[in-house]
Amino acid sequence: MKITLVRSLIGVKKDQRNTVYALGLRKRGSSREVKDTRDVRGMVNKVSFLLKVED
Repeated sequence: MKITLVRSLIGVKKDQRNTVYALGLRKRGSSREVKDTRDVRGMVNKVSFLLKVED
């Protein structure tokens, strides 16, 4: 599963920012391939408004 950070982290809550960092994303536009597990799905669901997800 490929995730891309499409929105800035300015103004988001600290726990949401930490979730994005835990997914391995740092800057807007950065992408990462991650395994499709339940834990990762939950993290992506929490910050879905900031991400673009491709299977």
